[in-house]
Amino acid sequence: MPIKFFTVDAFAEQAFSGNQAAVCILEKEMPDVLMQSVAKEINYSETAFVRPIENGFSLRWFTPGYEVDLCGHATLATSHVLWNELNDNSEQLRFETRSGQLLATRKGESIKLDFPATPPVEEPLSQEIIEALGVSPVFMGKSRFDAFVVVASESEVRSCRPDFGLLEKSNVRGVIVTARSLDEQFDFISRFFAPGAGVDEDPVTGSAHCCLAPYWSKELAEGSEPKLQLRGFQASERGGIVGVELKGERAVLSGQAITIVRGELAVS
Repeated sequence: MPIKFFTVDAFAEQAFSGNQAAVCILEKEMPDVLMQSVAKEINYSETAFVRPIENGFSLRWFTPGYEVDLCGHATLATSHVLWNELNDNSEQLRFETRSGQLLATRKGESIKLDFPATPPVEEPLSQEIIEALGVSPVFMGKSRFDAFVVVASESEVRSCRPDFGLLEKSNVRGVIVTARSLDEQFDFISRFFAPGAGVDEDPVTGSAHCCLAPYWSKELAEGSEPKLQLRGFQASERGGIVGVELKGERAVLSGQAITIVRGELAVS
């Protein structure tokens, strides 16, 4: 049987914005080496491979270079495809992944993803990372996956022009650069760089917001009460909007998605 294939713009409210993801619908397991080859051929920041299992779906994500443990935008894209292209009638989707069980639910035009929060722990970063970014940090740390850098202004986030060759040598999956937003409709602004994963700049990164939200929840607290509902803008060339609600040790991401391409893989 041919393998159905979709291209989806995730965390996008209009076509050709947000973050592109490929979604491949499998009926049986595909060899890892073939999944990696397909992801490299498609060459998006993430390609998702989803197949039905008992009580849900198995979901795996591959960059052009390797398999990753967690990906927000490709999970959003996969949920969109299952509901809107394959007419799954489940109220909630359950995905078994390398980061445990993840849940997706629909609310109007938005899809909500229940992910683990990954707050940053303050620690110095290598001079190599700071030199590669060319910024002046006011906070440095690391999350479960990435280096985390806060700068003083939105303009410094937007004007950041990393040395990707130097950044690729650092031993991290990616680097988040963030600041408080000047736009009242957003709480914070960010960008995400991951040349070591084969993606110089990721357009919109769901998993990064699992780190961004816990940090900004405390920074934007009113008195002793953290801000639990946040809205972030990722200021890549395509741009994208991510809503986040913090629930204990979980981060519930929300966003919209749009199908751009419907097709079939010619190899299996």
